[in-house]
Parts: sequence; structure tokens; C-alpha cells
Amino acid sequence: MNIKVPLIKNVRGFTLIELMVVIIILGILAMYVAPKIMGRPDEARQVKARLDIASLETAIKLYRLDNGMYPGTEQGLQALVAQPETGTLAKKWRKGGYLEKNRVPKDPWGNEYIYLCPGVNDDYDIISYGADGVSGGEDKNKDINSWEIE
Repeated sequence: MNIKVPLIKNVRGFTLIELMVVIIILGILAMYVAPKIMGRPDEARQVKARLDIASLETAIKLYRLDNGMYPGTEQGLQALVAQPETGTLAKKWRKGGYLEKNRVPKDPWGNEYIYLCPGVNDDYDIISYGADGVSGGEDKNKDINSWEIE
């Protein structure tokens, strides 16, 4: 007795990038909401800033894969949502950009993330100056730096 099983054609799975985006979003939600519920809003903001920076790093690396270089300091993180018109122009900029919602997030304290390329500590640096918005500080005012995130 031969039983034939029909083959399913044209089945698409998720790409690695799509899975990474979902994992990052779930991580952001989990790390931001859980500490806030526990009554530690300062820690929650620091965790969210770390997750935002990790997400920005992923987008910057995708930009580099497409264009062979990181966006320059003068282009800033805005190069991830709008094709740069200054500096070294991106040759294969991805239509739709590299960030969800097509906007660069602000840090949890409402300040812009600082982007330097080339960076002082790495190929590029992304920095949040913490609650006070000024370089340096401790506790809730502590800077959150891309080169310190594991």
C-alpha cells in the first residue's frame, strides 16, 4: 500500500533579520516593563537605553553591510531612517531605512543619542548621557555607552 503525501510548495519562513527584530522588540518590552512594575524606574530607563543602543548597533551594522561603511558623524543616526545627502553617500541605502517606525528613538530621558564615527572607543560610539543629559555622572545620571554593553 503506497500512500502519497502531497508536497507543499512556495512555503516561506522568517528571515534571520525578521527574527532578530522580533527578539529585540520582545527584549525591550520585557526589560522595560518588568523593572517599572517593580518600582525601579531609574533602572528601567537605563535598561531601555542599553536595549535601544543595542538595537541601533544592529541597524548600523546592517547599514554597513549594504553600503560598505558606517554612517559618518555628520550624517548621524538619521542616516538610518533617511538616505544621507552629506558626507560619503550611501550607494545601496535600503528603501524604508534600517529602523522600525522609520524614526531614530530618543533616550528614555528624552535626549538624542550621541553618535560618533569614527568613535573614540570603537569604530563608532553611541552614548546616552543619562538623566541629567551631561557627560559623566553616577547612579541615574550615569552615561550609557555602546562600548560597555555586552
